[in-house]
Amino acid sequence: MISPAQIRMARAALGISVKALAERSAVADSTIHRFESNKGGMQTGTLDRIQAALEAEGVVFISADAQGGPGVRLKA
Repeated sequence: MISPAQIRMARAALGISVKALAERSAVADSTIHRFESNKGGMQTGTLDRIQAALEAEGVVFISADAQGGPGVRLKA
């Protein structure tokens, strides 16, 4: 499951706003704001739509491991 920080990082890497992500994922921008601010959870299906929209734009989500915390990168 991706974290609020990973969504923020992914948006920053793509240079897109919460509004743009909301439009691409069909999720309310208020829901994305709330989740990114750690002020509420998100249903798995909703989070899946956000993740799919970001991955369609070239984001790769990186899980935490012994080397460091979770993150993102862009496909080459």
